[in-house]
Amino acid sequence: MKKINVLIVDDSAVVRQVLTHRLESDPAITVQGVASDPIFAMERMRQQWPDVIVLDVEMPRMDGISFLRKIMAERPTPVVICSTLTEAGAETTMQALSAGAVSIVTKPKAGLKQFLEDSTSDIVEAVKIAAKANLKRLVHKEASSQAPAPKLTADAILAPVAGHAMAQTTERIVALGTSTGGTQALEAVLTALPRVCPGIVIVQHMPEKFTAAFASRLNGLCQIEVKEAQNNDRVMPGRALIAPGGKHMLLKRSGAQYFVEVVAGPLVNRHIPSVDVLFRSVAKVAGKNALGVIMTGMGDDGAAGLLEMRQANARTIAQDEASCVVFGMPKEAIKRNAAEKVISLNEIPGAILKF
Repeated sequence: MKKINVLIVDDSAVVRQVLTHRLESDPAITVQGVASDPIFAMERMRQQWPDVIVLDVEMPRMDGISFLRKIMAERPTPVVICSTLTEAGAETTMQALSAGAVSIVTKPKAGLKQFLEDSTSDIVEAVKIAAKANLKRLVHKEASSQAPAPKLTADAILAPVAGHAMAQTTERIVALGTSTGGTQALEAVLTALPRVCPGIVIVQHMPEKFTAAFASRLNGLCQIEVKEAQNNDRVMPGRALIAPGGKHMLLKRSGAQYFVEVVAGPLVNRHIPSVDVLFRSVAKVAGKNALGVIMTGMGDDGAAGLLEMRQANARTIAQDEASCVVFGMPKEAIKRNAAEKVISLNEIPGAILKF
């Protein structure tokens, strides 16, 4: 098999050295070169264009976000941002994702070398996912250890669905689940919705501190309200709640009203938040009052939950392959016959409003 050619762009010699060693420890990857800033990177790229770029944000002569935008405008290439992030820097991360970065690996300010050595599987996986990304979709506008823990199901958080949800109400719930490529996909869907639309609950695979900035950014772009979910937030028309990174989000019901519960717990399908956890909770308490949509993403998180929603008489949709950055999650849901319909990204807002 052809190896994935990677270019590392980072002003830290330690980062360049350790990343090179760690990436090349995987037989599927070769580091074709390193550069201390984007200007040097462009010189190297004229000689040989990489399959994936691992990119820092804060660098001399040109910052990583400007370089990312330049690449995406001139020759779209999968980019993994590997950056030191703080609470204040989260908006920069959202800019990177919006500009077309496939994924983010967060590196700490202290203990950097040890972190990079300990996080080999995260970085390798991010590069492999990026290499498979459908860049045409990205330009249109993921945590494991070296010895992965057992892959838990939604049973770790709540019991399987038993019987049907409570009687139908006038409240409608839309549950969206997505991962790689989801930041762009969610922006496309939510910005297309009018202020009057069903209440929406969302799981986007994202680490802590990212989701608040992501929700805030979308809130500024959308007609509807978008916010990072807090425990007991009401799900209501014209509002979208995004599960906070590092916590699971479940739908609950009190009388005719729906709200969310935000809880700690183990990784489910190696993710927290997990789409399966959200979808199962929606199947249990909303049933036929709900619409489930599984969107672009790597892996199979959400496929089992979407099937449970369909079995509970909810409407279910999967995003089609052509409009996905990574077709893993929708493909698995389709394989399990969990999706009633398979539609393109630009058809999803209309399906939500029709529901």
